[in-house]
Amino acid sequence: MPIHRLPPLMTVAALLILARNTGLAESTWPQWRGPSRDGRMAGDAWPDSLDEAHLAPQWRVELGPSYSGPIVAEDRVFVTETVDRKSERVSALSRTDGRVLWQAEWPGAMTVPFFARANGDWIRATPAYDGASLYVAGMRDLLVCLDAATGRERWRVDFMAEFESPLPSFGFVSSPLVLGDSVYVQAGGGFCRLDKQTGKLHWRTLEDGGGMWGSAFSSPYFTTLHGVPQILVQTRQRLAGIDPESGEVLWSTPVEAFRGMNIVTPTVYEQQLFTSSYGGGSWLFAVDLGAAEATVDLVWRNKLQGYMSSPIIRDGHAYLHLRNRRFACLDLTTGKERWITRPYGQYWSLVANDDRLLALDETGELYLIRLNPQEFDLLDSRRLTDNSWAHLAVAGEEVFVRDIAALTVYRWRRP
Repeated sequence: MPIHRLPPLMTVAALLILARNTGLAESTWPQWRGPSRDGRMAGDAWPDSLDEAHLAPQWRVELGPSYSGPIVAEDRVFVTETVDRKSERVSALSRTDGRVLWQAEWPGAMTVPFFARANGDWIRATPAYDGASLYVAGMRDLLVCLDAATGRERWRVDFMAEFESPLPSFGFVSSPLVLGDSVYVQAGGGFCRLDKQTGKLHWRTLEDGGGMWGSAFSSPYFTTLHGVPQILVQTRQRLAGIDPESGEVLWSTPVEAFRGMNIVTPTVYEQQLFTSSYGGGSWLFAVDLGAAEATVDLVWRNKLQGYMSSPIIRDGHAYLHLRNRRFACLDLTTGKERWITRPYGQYWSLVANDDRLLALDETGELYLIRLNPQEFDLLDSRRLTDNSWAHLAVAGEEVFVRDIAALTVYRWRRP
């Protein structure tokens, strides 16, 4: 198998993975799960308390409902909302005080299946920002590229019109990935590479026909395994490694899940792949790319089932919020659980800084946890809001919390 090298133009995501310790990753939150797309950030250590003396509110802006996480640029914050159940709106807000800098809007309403609409049929995917453009996934299988400075639309792609594919039953859920001069999305009944300047389609792979089984939940993740750059793509039924240039499927393995509930973003540990699913369990896979045909071996499997919350990896352990609402620590070497907590909320969005973890549940309760494989070490908790399903964003000294009705910004203080 040929060894593919990284293209000369690298994505914000890939660049920030390499630049994690340079300070570049500390002040922005440009995409799903942050600068390195793994829920981790760099920066000064967080305090041990969440009280207002340590985490103080700065400003709040009322918004329409959304499940999209906020995107944080140097001087502004991008948020989405569904308006009057008829259209989708993107707003750029001043990072300083929440003033509206610009807005863009298009028709975009739909209804998802009853078991997925407990809190409404709102826009779902988190946008991606590359320093110049914002890439926003609309519910009706639409990708819109906006000028980040002005909000002017650069281009849009309607995947249903492009491929004559059916409307995804759950809408466009998977969050876009920007890599080099391309943007990658699970849309149009497959996994697609588009030119980020024009929206022109380069290729589509992992075609699944769309419809109920074409509503991908998991978001793609860029990595390098054994010297080979690739994008990890978890569909409703499989986990695969895709060549970013050609779209070649380098390897693929089934991922068991109840009704295709493969939602978490897969991640990497010691050149091996960790993922988890509702109804399936948790797995660590090893991929051998050295043979004439790539092979995927199961290193271990555990019965613990992740659901909507993507894990945090630190020091050989995976910290995972489970389908049964408990939080668990898994030893990635052995596959054995180190500890499991009592039940908490249905969903936790997780952001880690060194050995500290922020976990926001859907009720608006924020937890501050020390990542400790020996025991569950809860340092503090605080109720911030209600009904918060969007992923946290943490950039520099600021914490951005998007609930169904508003965006609130907090700032760390060190008395």
